[in-house]
Amino acid sequence: MKRILFTLCFCFVCFFAKSQEVFEWNVNTFGFADNREYLKAGLHSQTIFGIRIAPEVGLSIDSVHRVRFGVNFLQEFGDKPFGAKANPTIYYNYEDKGFSFYLGAFPRFNLLSSYPRAVLNDTLMYYRPNIEGLFLKYQKANFHEQIWVDWTSRQTHEKREQFIVGLSGKVQTGIFYFTHYLTMLHSASSLDETFPVRDNAVGLLQIGVDLSDKTVLDSLTIGAGVLASLDRLRGVYDSRTPKGAIVDIHGAYKSFFVNNTFYKGQAHDISFGDRFYTKDTYNRLDMGWRPFKSQNLEGYFMLSLHFTPGEVSNQQMLMLRYNLGGNARLKK
Repeated sequence: MKRILFTLCFCFVCFFAKSQEVFEWNVNTFGFADNREYLKAGLHSQTIFGIRIAPEVGLSIDSVHRVRFGVNFLQEFGDKPFGAKANPTIYYNYEDKGFSFYLGAFPRFNLLSSYPRAVLNDTLMYYRPNIEGLFLKYQKANFHEQIWVDWTSRQTHEKREQFIVGLSGKVQTGIFYFTHYLTMLHSASSLDETFPVRDNAVGLLQIGVDLSDKTVLDSLTIGAGVLASLDRLRGVYDSRTPKGAIVDIHGAYKSFFVNNTFYKGQAHDISFGDRFYTKDTYNRLDMGWRPFKSQNLEGYFMLSLHFTPGEVSNQQMLMLRYNLGGNARLKK
């Protein structure tokens, strides 16, 4: 797989270099402090504190075809040696007439940022910044649909074969909208050991209203739907299909925002989902302040309260993203 990706990217580089169009560069910085006090809920408490720096360079033609090379460095403060954790970035990107296509190892930020935590947990933005596979999206005014594959582990003598397939989309008409998020993790055996094959899937379907233009608030949305999952360990236990109701409310005014998510139903075991959904009743309340947000700079502080039966856990997050980039037209 890596040889194929390298060959494809090399061919695109040769093609772009011959066309002599635009040289692009970009540096993305992501600083974070995430303190999680989850012991009361019986979950893992930790403090995630560090910074990611992701430089990229590449070539493009008419903003349609693009190839990028780079690296994404992670430094968790206090960890030694400094800068030892790095993820290579190499991908081809096509953008035209509402279609977006990515192939390679490319940043997940902005592509999967809207996914609910029940489906994809928020630790992925710290420890798995890139999708390794492909991504396809079609978007027009009030509709978008996307599908992607993230290969998380290639089969070797020691490692299992694992990949995630995702499908999501949104359609809006007037103040009403419908969203869906579906993912499935397939986990097979290694070459030397035989493990039961596991299929772990989750789906979240919601209908809602966008009242942002109907109130004094800058944004107000209310959505309700169903969260359902499937977990099957072949030859060990039959399919388990828990389900429940989920309600989301989001409101924002100037630099302040509030989010609330309430779930009631059966407990789930979603491999890449938030572990709070292993509870049959869960409510998350986020209260935040975003002092600045622009195309290249965003920062916010958020206090989260996690309500589970008989217990209240808390979380404090400080995030800062800064993006610096530019381009230069090459002479023919």
